[in-house]
Amino acid sequence: MALLPLGSLHVDSPSAHRDLARARAAFDRGEMADAAGHLTGALTHAPTLPEIHELLSRLAATPGGGLDLFPPEPHEPVGRSVARAHLLAAAGRPEDGLHLLAGASGNHPGADWAGVPWVSDPGLGVRVDPGLLARTIMRLCTAVGDPAPAGTVESLKPYLTVVRHAVAAHGEQAMLLGAGSALARRLGEVRLAVDWATRGARAQPSKLGEIWLGYAYRSAGRMPEALAALRRAVAYDPDDLSVYADVAATLADLDRLDEALRWTELALERDPDFDCVVHTAHRLRHRADGDVAHLVALADFIRDHPDDAHEHTDLEECCREAAWLGGMPAGAPLRAGRAPVNAEPSADAVRRLLRIATPTWAHPPAAYDRALGLVLVEPWELLALLAHPAVVEARQPTGYEVWACLGLLHHGSEEPWLDSSRRRLLLGLLDGDLDRVTQAALFALITYAWVDPEARSDVAAVVAGRLSETASGPAARAVAELALAAPGLDRPTRELAAATIRVPQVPRQRRAGWIRRSFYRG
Repeated sequence: MALLPLGSLHVDSPSAHRDLARARAAFDRGEMADAAGHLTGALTHAPTLPEIHELLSRLAATPGGGLDLFPPEPHEPVGRSVARAHLLAAAGRPEDGLHLLAGASGNHPGADWAGVPWVSDPGLGVRVDPGLLARTIMRLCTAVGDPAPAGTVESLKPYLTVVRHAVAAHGEQAMLLGAGSALARRLGEVRLAVDWATRGARAQPSKLGEIWLGYAYRSAGRMPEALAALRRAVAYDPDDLSVYADVAATLADLDRLDEALRWTELALERDPDFDCVVHTAHRLRHRADGDVAHLVALADFIRDHPDDAHEHTDLEECCREAAWLGGMPAGAPLRAGRAPVNAEPSADAVRRLLRIATPTWAHPPAAYDRALGLVLVEPWELLALLAHPAVVEARQPTGYEVWACLGLLHHGSEEPWLDSSRRRLLLGLLDGDLDRVTQAALFALITYAWVDPEARSDVAAVVAGRLSETASGPAARAVAELALAAPGLDRPTRELAAATIRVPQVPRQRRAGWIRRSFYRG
């Protein structure tokens, strides 16, 4: 099987050309190991460059087919395994090379590892074992995410082509159809995903087949059919609690939230720590009543269960675009505050602050973790940075005050909270009317309450006091938005904050006398 006809693809990379030139020179000298090493580097930079595949073809024509130059090694460079895949294809064993390319795509999905003719050759789909291909595709799906990031879709489509050819050659192989459906769904081929999943579930009824079908229907927006398929999956295996979470999520999409919550409760009765259900339950509870306590409980669960089998995005999705939970609130900022320290921070301190400052974050614990980058900036420098000209002039809407205050949380972290210097410094910043500095300090206190349960009652009292002080003033809404992000607030305080936010903001009117004076002045 030919590797790659010259001129069929065009990729340009200076690094690849340098490595290729060195590989050619080594090949011409007979230094085959060096040639292989440089080829590995060239493939890493430009996996479909025709000249690289021309040299691979020359290696394939040597005794042994060049495979001995690319032996498998633990933690090997991706270019080495890709070179071995192409040489296996040249040796008439493309089915053995395909899983190597899929592994490369799983680890680096943005690169076009499979964009070569032998992968798209219909003959590969004929000769590959359907079960082996299904397992290869399932591993690839797990690695690339659902849906696949937009920038990776085109580079992953060759694998869908292989599945098309295999389905045409092998007929109704349930595992192949299901795995192919999962890949098609991730790549936006929704109709194909539904078709293959339907055929797979019909060919061999099973729990997994119904799950694939349910997911395909969900991606197509056919929620009632998705729900029916997932219920059938539960009937096959009532002990698989992950399907309970899928059923609950689908019911929620159908606006049947009470039923959705009952499914999570049924699952939690069986296993209160089953991660998929815990994440789904807290997300749906928050959707039901908007109480941040559910998200705080989910953050606690994530912290206490760092080895969960699956990666979940429920907390991030709930916090996204919510004031202070996922970033700074929209609207006109408060007036600038003053730095309590009149000193000149180092240029390095300024750079470190500007490097991490951003107006958004995944959730408060993620903001706390990001601020760890300021642990090398002294506390007095962080305080001085709150109004430093270099930072003010460079400021986009990135809330540098927020990050300076978050940085304070990482100093003296071994001290008990109530007696800590970080608490004392942040409380000191709360003095006076609300401005961007006092707002940032209050958010830093709230963020710390998210990551340290023992600080919650103290921070809640501080937030409640601040809200009470500003309840009827011009800064009431700004404090209320912060309060709704705070853990541990009692119900009356939360209700006061929510009511404050519901009051429409009325733009402050100019005084009539000022308008008349402006008019008469021309």
